[in-house]
Amino acid sequence: MPRYGCFEKYNWHDSAVHGIRVIEGPDGCSGELILDIDYLVEWLQPKTTGAGFEFRIAPADLIFYEATDLVISVDYSASSAALGPMRIYQVQREPIAYPGGSSSFAWKIEMNWPTNAFISFQSPGFKQALRAAPVVSGSQRLSFSQRK
Repeated sequence: MPRYGCFEKYNWHDSAVHGIRVIEGPDGCSGELILDIDYLVEWLQPKTTGAGFEFRIAPADLIFYEATDLVISVDYSASSAALGPMRIYQVQREPIAYPGGSSSFAWKIEMNWPTNAFISFQSPGFKQALRAAPVVSGSQRLSFSQRK
């Protein structure tokens, strides 16, 4: 049985999404939805007046278990945008109670880039795993060499 993350302790705002992976589950109906993200572990206050924020950031896998009803809506052409990582605006979840007594959540991950993009699905829970130690950066995303 997977250990589920505590939703309230995470903030994915401005995390870059570099990849989306779907792994079919053993039941043939649900599966794992895995987002490859740059997780902003901490926003660091500017050290001097006029300086910008720095970020403690790490590559991470955000894994949703027993996911179903997946919808991905992304339109880079509507934003006249170059192809690059999506950026998370917010992650919302709403509880679902089924007549048989089981429960799950309806999830919606809204992007702030490209505009109007989102991922929605149902899943009872998630976990997040950092793939490397966080580094301090003036950018909100890691370079390709930092993500290895």
